[in-house]
Amino acid sequence: MADEHAGSCNCGSVTFRTRGRLREVIACHCSQCRKQTGLYYAATNVLDSELDLEGAENITWYQSSPEARRGFCKTCGSALFWRMNDADYTSIMAGAFDGPTGLAFGYHIFCADKGDFYEIDDDLPKFAQSNT
Repeated sequence: MADEHAGSCNCGSVTFRTRGRLREVIACHCSQCRKQTGLYYAATNVLDSELDLEGAENITWYQSSPEARRGFCKTCGSALFWRMNDADYTSIMAGAFDGPTGLAFGYHIFCADKGDFYEIDDDLPKFAQSNT
C-alpha cells in the first residue's frame, strides 16, 4: 500500500499522516494488548521517515516492556502507537485511520495468550508467540 493515509485519536488532539507502504494488519493477542484494548491490537506499521505527527505533545508513551513502548492520547486515552526501542518504524492501530485504507489482516501473534471469551476462526496464519 503506497498511498497517503490520515488518522487521529478519538478527540483529535493527535493527528497523523503516513506516506509510503503500510504493512498488512497484524492481530496481537498478548495479555498487554488485551488489557489495553479489551480485545486485541490490530496494527499496521510505517517507517518513521514516512510518518508525520501533529499534537505529539499530547501523546503519553508508556514503557510496557524492556523492548517496547505504547503511545496513547493523554486527553482521550486512545491507543495509537506501539514502538520497539531503537526501531526505525512505528506500529499504528488500524482503527485510528480515517476513511478507507485498503488494509487487510495478515496473521495473528501471541495466540497462546488470547482471551478465553473469543475464538480466532479465520484461515490466517496463527503463531503461539511472535512470528520472529
